[in-house]
Amino acid sequence: MKDNPTEIKELLYLEIPTPDKDAVRTWLHQQFQPSVGHKILTPEGIRLCLSKQTELKNPTNPDSGTATPAPGENELSIFLWSLQRTTYIKVFRCSSKPVVAEKQILDQLTTGLRSRFPYQYPEPPEIDLSKQSIFEALHSSYPRTVEFFKKFPNGEYDLTRAYWWEKRWRSSVRNPTQPNPVVFSRTDGPPSSTTKPTYDLIYIGGALGVIHAAVMAKLGYRVLLIERLPFGRMNREWNISRTELQSLIDLGLFSSQQEVDSLIAREYKDGFHKFFDSNNPPYAKAAILHTPTVLNIAIDADKLLRVCGEKLKAAGGEIWDETEFNSVNIEANQVILDLKHLPTNTERQATGRLLVDAMGTASPIAWQLNGGRAFDSVCPTVGAVISGGFEPEVWDKNYGDVLNSHGDISRGRQLIWELFPGADDDLTIYLFHYHQVHPENPGSLLEMYEDFFTILPEYRRCDMEKLVWKKATFGYIPGHFSSNKSDRKIAFDRLVCIGDAASLQSPLVFTGFGSLVRNLPRLTQLLDTALKHDLLKAEDLNKIRAYQSNVAVTWLFSKGMMVPTGRFIEPQKINAILNTFFGILAETDRGIAETFIKDRVDWLTFNRLALEAAWKNPSLLVWILEFVNLTDMINWLGSYLTFTIASLNSLLWGWIPSLTRKLQPWLETRYPALWFKLLATSYDLTDGVGKPQQSS
Repeated sequence: MKDNPTEIKELLYLEIPTPDKDAVRTWLHQQFQPSVGHKILTPEGIRLCLSKQTELKNPTNPDSGTATPAPGENELSIFLWSLQRTTYIKVFRCSSKPVVAEKQILDQLTTGLRSRFPYQYPEPPEIDLSKQSIFEALHSSYPRTVEFFKKFPNGEYDLTRAYWWEKRWRSSVRNPTQPNPVVFSRTDGPPSSTTKPTYDLIYIGGALGVIHAAVMAKLGYRVLLIERLPFGRMNREWNISRTELQSLIDLGLFSSQQEVDSLIAREYKDGFHKFFDSNNPPYAKAAILHTPTVLNIAIDADKLLRVCGEKLKAAGGEIWDETEFNSVNIEANQVILDLKHLPTNTERQATGRLLVDAMGTASPIAWQLNGGRAFDSVCPTVGAVISGGFEPEVWDKNYGDVLNSHGDISRGRQLIWELFPGADDDLTIYLFHYHQVHPENPGSLLEMYEDFFTILPEYRRCDMEKLVWKKATFGYIPGHFSSNKSDRKIAFDRLVCIGDAASLQSPLVFTGFGSLVRNLPRLTQLLDTALKHDLLKAEDLNKIRAYQSNVAVTWLFSKGMMVPTGRFIEPQKINAILNTFFGILAETDRGIAETFIKDRVDWLTFNRLALEAAWKNPSLLVWILEFVNLTDMINWLGSYLTFTIASLNSLLWGWIPSLTRKLQPWLETRYPALWFKLLATSYDLTDGVGKPQQSS
């Protein structure tokens, strides 16, 4: 069969990490000097002709000079385009046969572009808000962000908060080995007071913290909640499924389904998962995955916090908001917290039997407990609640967009969108990416916001000036790559971490809210038991964790969604990996897909899906190896072995939870420490492998 001389073959596809396409085009027109051939300049690139008869066009005006010859087989076509504030370049040839010096030219082009346009990781400027507003301070660096934050009702406050959060995050990433100590122990010395502690439980962090605090207060414990911000204001919205909300009723936080329903802003019919695949090979393209009962409940987060706060107070608890945590001294019989009331700049103290750290990703306690290794990955997440301005045909509010990408790797990140309809005409839209924690490149909320306000019309058609901006939503969501349940320290004597501070992480449904709610029965009964029997040493409290071996083993999946700092990966690679997995989920039973995304996948299902992915896309493992190193693979094999052993133990010893429950009345009163250990083991054998049990 003869070659078709007019066949067009793609030779090269590169991401150029700059939004300035004009600068790239100028470099291509004026600085790039190929070792062979002649350039014919075009409005969006060049044609490189290897025929001696070809004339070179005017390098300063590609529309002038001699007539452009028709493409020939001894020619390469190079063109640029912009998307996601990023420039992309492709090289084609008009023949099935390689042209003269083809590899040499491609290598020269790649090397030149990488040298001229390397990755850059901009830093937020140092600012002094006593001399200028946050808008004035950030306008030159983040003009679109400032422009649209001015349209939010609390825009100045929220932008200041985002700036503060990013600066604090960067500082903690860059000084991981020397975190500022905030936990001090005096367990060997005499107590500073013989007075009984004022509280049983002191929670620091009023977002996830207030949900658990209200549950514990209703169990009869004296609870204090400390929040640095005015209480009841969230920087994120929350979505969950109806079955997962049931645990809030089962634990007695809410009395009825009707009470829970009053917190639901919207319940919609279906959620979509779709990743950009225009540049993927056929075997790495995928249909839309439908998950009608995953994240299909939009919670009114502010109302949930407010109601939980009311329930906490009604049960005798207290809330100290606008109060900053400074440090905690741990004694043999109590914890003593040093605090500052921010509006009055006055020092305060609080004493309790147990401190619960719910401060989230920026928790200085979590950093200190783990010697600076608090997280292995993070998802910088930005977004907004928009209450109007989209045309009616842009989005049907009966549906959610759970995971969506509209382009390939952008400036070293695979950007992913979420869209969740809320009450009335509200739409909550997030933009995030999976990110390696790296001191040179910690991850930026402000850069992400500049992207968000620029590329939102690419994702969903809209006139940005017509949108009604209601609320900014942002944060750093952590991830921890566990090899076993004890490789992360979440407790000290009389201190335990929950939520994002404990790195509860799922590679897909990654928010701490979902992880906390799914594990609330487990955490509550274990904490209740520990308090009842004064089992408050670190070795006991470290058992109060929401570790799941079936979730831990999937960290390789999230690792394959983040570009290592400084590395250039083929732009379509992450979308191809995602489409391979989600294509299989789209083709399998819907219940299996939802079980996987809800962190309930078992060992057999996990292995079956992995084998199907390898069969469908034999290159998958090679692709993933571009994102990991030998140490990562060894660690993952440890995670997989732990999952395998845990699943086998669950199969062999699955009778222990039911027997433990039957023995509780006799065992707990006589041997409380043994009962607590067996209870934790029971949860490891059930919830720990994705098979939740019902607490009594």
